[in-house]
Amino acid sequence: MDHFRNWNARKVFAAVVVAGIIGYLAGGNHSAEIASAASAAKPSTAVANANSKNIFVDIVKREKPAVVNIYTTQTPKRPRIPHGQQGQGGDPFDLFNEFYGNEMPQVPRHSLGSGFIIDKEGYIFTNNHVVERADEVKVKLNNGKEYDAQIVGTDPETDIALIKIQADKDLPVVDLGDSDQIDVGEWVLAIGNPFGLSQTVTVGVVSALGRDIGAGRYDNYIQTDASINPGNSGGPLIDINGKVIGINGAILPGNQGGNIGIGFAIPINMAKQILNDLKGKKGVSRGWLGVVIQAITPELQKAFKLKSSDGALVGGVAQGGPADKAGIKRGDVITKFSGKEVKDSRDLPRFVAEQKPGTTVELELDRNGKKMTFKVALGDLREGEKSYQATTRGEESYDDLGIVVSDITPEIEKGLGLSKGSKGVAVTGIDPRGAAAQAGIQRGDIIEEVNRQPSLNVGQFNDALSKVPADEAVLFTVRRGNGSTFIVIQPMQDPQNK
Repeated sequence: MDHFRNWNARKVFAAVVVAGIIGYLAGGNHSAEIASAASAAKPSTAVANANSKNIFVDIVKREKPAVVNIYTTQTPKRPRIPHGQQGQGGDPFDLFNEFYGNEMPQVPRHSLGSGFIIDKEGYIFTNNHVVERADEVKVKLNNGKEYDAQIVGTDPETDIALIKIQADKDLPVVDLGDSDQIDVGEWVLAIGNPFGLSQTVTVGVVSALGRDIGAGRYDNYIQTDASINPGNSGGPLIDINGKVIGINGAILPGNQGGNIGIGFAIPINMAKQILNDLKGKKGVSRGWLGVVIQAITPELQKAFKLKSSDGALVGGVAQGGPADKAGIKRGDVITKFSGKEVKDSRDLPRFVAEQKPGTTVELELDRNGKKMTFKVALGDLREGEKSYQATTRGEESYDDLGIVVSDITPEIEKGLGLSKGSKGVAVTGIDPRGAAAQAGIQRGDIIEEVNRQPSLNVGQFNDALSKVPADEAVLFTVRRGNGSTFIVIQPMQDPQNK
């Protein structure tokens, strides 16, 4: 009964409040104010909706002619069989060796993607994975014309490629924007060739910035809910001003049907920074600092008595490298790079890569609670990594895992900042797209066991790994810093065309 009365009391109170509001609205001046606000709001909303519609239509009409479909063909070849070994393995194709010179042609593989023309000379931005290993690349324009394309330059590190077509007249081009100026919540459009359905337009918003999806060490993706599907790769992500602010490049695993509504685009500024290098056909030139870094975990923050987890912890310094020459030491926490805040360890590799070799940069760091500043002349990433690899011995590369391991030598200990007498094999190289990197293994890690079997050197590592069936996962015991952890690497699967 009390509950019933309380409910009735609330009804009476609500009625009084409603009556009061009605009376308030009925009052002369108040009524005029509310009515004025309502009349002002309603037309502005209608105008916004109308403008949004016109804006999207205008953008598509203006930019669509410069968006292209890309078709590639790759002809895989059967591995050559040495003369004298035909028939030894009971290979049913050996009869063809006499006619094909120990090579048998296989069915060509076709894939599709998207791209966009950036100048009237016919240069086109797309993804590296769209044209990688392609024997033939064809480009189809919005008007239906097709051209053979030349791969000018590629950068697997950022998944960016530059191709070129030769047209008999000026081509439509897109406007390149500034991806550093976009905000979460902005409207964006994606135009591309999803599932082979050419010139498809989807609309959404920028749903996040600076995403690391494990694709590489320079991950800085724009996340969007504008539908991106297989075939959209390489197409433009366009802002509300009609400018390209990203290259659509990835979708969330398991999102092949676009149901999850999450896609990722490479910031266009990243592409603009390497454009001249791609045109030069000599590879992308990047700065090299010569440090091994790691994220600052709560445990490390406490151990190093740091005020926050911001910054990049130096886990090792390459002997004779730029950082070593400047005086950077293991245990330093780099907090600023040329005035830019290093909020996360992932920021530093990207900041360094944006600079050209020979550039002098200023680093701010924390050393045992003391703020310090250093000037460092950056080296060349390619040369730096080559010289570092040249100091290693007992090294072995495993392409199926995307990993390079080495026996631990004094040079390795010093270069990676390892404690003296470390046991295991050192990870001296890592493919950012490989299975090991995806599982969480990093350069500088020490692999102590493979499937609970000791791997004190490359020979033991190789023996233990050879006993694991190709379709089974591998359990690694990994030492990083002062602690060990278990990491499982799943068998690699063939990537699907996107």
